[in-house]
Amino acid sequence: MLEEILEYLNNWFTVEEIFGRFEIKGGSIELPFLANGQYFRLIGSVFNDGVYQYQPGGMNLTDETFTGAVWALAIPRAVLKIANEIDAWQQKNGAAAASPYQSESFGGYSYSMRAQSGESGAGWKDAFAGRLSDWRKI
Repeated sequence: MLEEILEYLNNWFTVEEIFGRFEIKGGSIELPFLANGQYFRLIGSVFNDGVYQYQPGGMNLTDETFTGAVWALAIPRAVLKIANEIDAWQQKNGAAAASPYQSESFGGYSYSMRAQSGESGAGWKDAFAGRLSDWRKI
């Protein structure tokens, strides 16, 4: 979910981009330029592209050697907090939010209509747009 949020924000909070040849062995990648617990993004990998939190020796990645990039990220705590709230919101509202329509049926009659922003049927982007706007890049 965090990766989807950063994509939506068009903001990866990139500190540094390191290009080269990287090896993932035993499910982990050694990145001495990252602090333990720091977020990073892998780009150019066949099996592991995405955003991860650095945990030396315990990342559970798919073994491979690739030429690409590692972006060191500095995601603000406030964004991480909102990401957790979005995860919880998705757990609660995900099924209803998946459809852009509201439906109702009674007495053999049913209808559907397009949901308004902030109502059921509107996704997490609508529900959290105001809180995420400070970090959104156009």
